Amino acid sequence: MAQALVLLASLLIFSNVAHCDFSPKVIVDMAKILMDNYCSPEKLAGMEEAIDAGSSNTEILSISDPATLANVLTDGVKKTIFDSRVQVTYEPGFVPAAPPAMPDIPPEQLAEIIKGTVKVEVLDGNIGYLKIQHIIGEEMAQKVGPILLDYIWDKVFPTSAMILDFRSAVSGELSGIPYIVSYYTDSEPPIHIDSVYDRTSDVTIELWSMPTLLGKRYGTSKPLIILTSKNTLGIAEDVVYCLKNLKRATIVGENTAGGSIKINKIKVGDTDFYVTVPVAKSINPITGKSWEINGVAPNVEVAAEDALDAAIAIIKLRAEIPGLVQAAATLVADNYAFPSIGDDVAEKLGAVVASGEYNLISTKEELEAKLSADLLKLSGDKCLKATSNIPARPPMNLTPEMFIELIKVSFHTDVFENNIGYLRFDMFGDFEHAAKIIAEHVWNKVVDTDMLIIDLRNNVGGSTSSIAGFCSYFFDSDKQIVLDHVYNRPSNTTSDLLALTQLTGRRYGSKKSVIILTSGATAGAAEEFVFIMKRLGRAMIIGETTRGGCHPPETFRVGESDIFLSIPISHSDTAQGPSWEGAGIAPHIPVPADAALDTAKAILYKHFSGQN
Repeated sequence: MAQALVLLASLLIFSNVAHCDFSPKVIVDMAKILMDNYCSPEKLAGMEEAIDAGSSNTEILSISDPATLANVLTDGVKKTIFDSRVQVTYEPGFVPAAPPAMPDIPPEQLAEIIKGTVKVEVLDGNIGYLKIQHIIGEEMAQKVGPILLDYIWDKVFPTSAMILDFRSAVSGELSGIPYIVSYYTDSEPPIHIDSVYDRTSDVTIELWSMPTLLGKRYGTSKPLIILTSKNTLGIAEDVVYCLKNLKRATIVGENTAGGSIKINKIKVGDTDFYVTVPVAKSINPITGKSWEINGVAPNVEVAAEDALDAAIAIIKLRAEIPGLVQAAATLVADNYAFPSIGDDVAEKLGAVVASGEYNLISTKEELEAKLSADLLKLSGDKCLKATSNIPARPPMNLTPEMFIELIKVSFHTDVFENNIGYLRFDMFGDFEHAAKIIAEHVWNKVVDTDMLIIDLRNNVGGSTSSIAGFCSYFFDSDKQIVLDHVYNRPSNTTSDLLALTQLTGRRYGSKKSVIILTSGATAGAAEEFVFIMKRLGRAMIIGETTRGGCHPPETFRVGESDIFLSIPISHSDTAQGPSWEGAGIAPHIPVPADAALDTAKAILYKHFSGQN
């Protein structure tokens, strides 16, 4: 009621300025037209009471120019019901156009008419292209059926993919919606395409796919792209929305106009004012919503003039996808660190492609995201994924002084109370060539401490080449220690990771206490180090369970494309039980990462006090 009163007030608001011959009845009649015909009556709740109240108004409208009055009334209505399709106009001499009847003309002339509204072409790559400006209804389609088949459908039916160009489609018939949609669906089961509520008859018509058609169906397996623009209007928008939500077509271009399924221009009494009002609305059975007012958003948004090129690129990509996914599956089967899982992933990945889940992918980025999601789902390994091919950085041309400074900022050392050493670094690297510099500027600062805290809470991994050497500093030289067994899939060999007998600088030895701090970010090579030190009983682990990463993966190119896979090719020996890959390493003492250092200090201080 309140909303309707606001609407009526907006229609009557200009009644106090200057005398004119317009009666308030004109306004009341306009309001009644909306109340009786507007497709969403729930927006007009209370309108009848408002009209009764307004009909007794004897004031004279103040605006002398009828066209200006029409504009003012239009703005008032739009701001009240938020529907840009409603228009009030002043049009002396307007003659409503009668719906054109199907002319009884020879087939040859009908063919010429069709050629003027539909452009047909087979593009390179066996891509069918139909540019449609008007969607004909079922009745006309039946009458000109043989011509449609001969001139249009028979030319594009054998193609491998199709593009429907609706960028200039601005008109059509309601019965054409199921007719055109059905060509891109299967005959069974029937599909509820759309529901159309007609306010004037208070009837809802359900549109269903048609069991029989003139000619063959294009089917559901071949790619279908629809091009749109900001001018795509009305019935064409409904076809676009239906096929988009059936996941049968990919929409490329611009957001459509946001028109109406049916709109009427209704004369206001015996005046020259008219109210253009949407009298029917579409309600999609899948979304429960309509495309009207807001239009249809494209799946791939590009300028209308670029839509055709974008569509062709999408179709070419989709033609390559089955082969690319098969190539990715083969790479996983041949190289993944865990052979049985790799074989299983490869087999199931092929089944996912066959199920059609990749059919609507439109960009390389979507393909990479889908491939990564499926690899994770099928393997449980977050390290197995699509990745960017990041070229190796060229070696930096550093002076000795610059290199020393780099080492200093890469490692952080401290000596706490009671001669407790602290060492933090956030990435493992190939330290062999810098061993002397690290020993002098880092290691020598903590090697003489009585206890050592190694902080790996922010260590994201890196190269494992220095793992054996770093571990060796915490064992004595008189024993040959097997740190780990590492299986390599491409070579199908298992090698022993041994402690080194010769090191640069002094060892910390096997007697002094070592605590390692971890977090959920601790990953890769850092986890391998933690795994070894925990399994051999050489360190206490405090903090959070580590990330559950992997040994440094290798990057593989998928076929001849510019898509790459990151594949872990090695894993720690699982003969002694589960490894850390994928699962992470649980600490001896679980605490939040930000509390780990204080916890470690407290333990060591207590240990030191106990010794005293």
